[in-house]
Order: sequence, then C-alpha cells, then structure tokens
Amino acid sequence: MTEKPAVLFLCVHNAGRSQMALGWFQHLAGDRAVGWSGGSEPGDEVNPSAVEAMREVGIDITAATPRALTTEAVEVSDVVVSMGCGDACPILPATRYLDWPLDDPAGQGIEAVRPIRDEIRRRVAGLVSELLSTAPGERPSAV
Repeated sequence: MTEKPAVLFLCVHNAGRSQMALGWFQHLAGDRAVGWSGGSEPGDEVNPSAVEAMREVGIDITAATPRALTTEAVEVSDVVVSMGCGDACPILPATRYLDWPLDDPAGQGIEAVRPIRDEIRRRVAGLVSELLSTAPGERPSAV
C-alpha cells in the first residue's frame, strides 16, 4: 500500500465511467491521494461524450487512454471501485471493494452522460471525504 490512500477505478472498457471517476478523484483529492483506472476489456479510446461531459465541468481527460486491469494495481490499492467490471476483478485479501452500479455511457450522447458524470462526482466526493478523514495507517471501513 502507498502512504497516501490509493484507489483503483474499474469498468469493462476503461473508456467512460472509470475515466470520469479518476478525473473527479484527481480533481477532488489532488495530491492527497493516488488514483488509477483500468478495464477488464480495454477499449481503443476514451468515450468522446465522457471527455466532453468532463470538459463541461473543467476537468480535462483528453490525455487518458484505456488500460488493462492488472493484479498489481489491485495489490497496491486500498480501495477498488468496480463499475460493471463484474467477476473480472481479482479479489485479494485486505483490499476493500466497492461496486457502483452506474449506467454505461458507451454509445450515449452528452445528454445521457451528464447525469452519469454527476452521480460519479457525488460518489467520488463521498469516497474522497471518507479516505482523507481516515487516520494514516488506518484502513477505511467497509461500505
């Protein structure tokens, strides 16, 4: 584990939900926490509607690229957040897992992606608040 709280965001293609979640996480946590994202079946590019939705709120994820989920990333994470990744996520002892059932923005226009973006922000803000209020060396409680 890192000295800072570390969170891994996962979705199937690592092209929409997990990229938006990582963007929010980095924006809200800054350098007080570490975040990564990955996918069980990474896509070729980040969803353009997700990029546009995040741009609307001042967060630039244009440089993001879909990446494959790795066991190593899970091993160094304090919290693993799955958003539709299902059983593809390796389960390791001493790692906290959250499942956020969120609509998939794949193939959706900006109007459909905005509410997904906003729900991700709400959830990420709660997670950041919880992680940063936890004493160093203390694991966050299971939800």
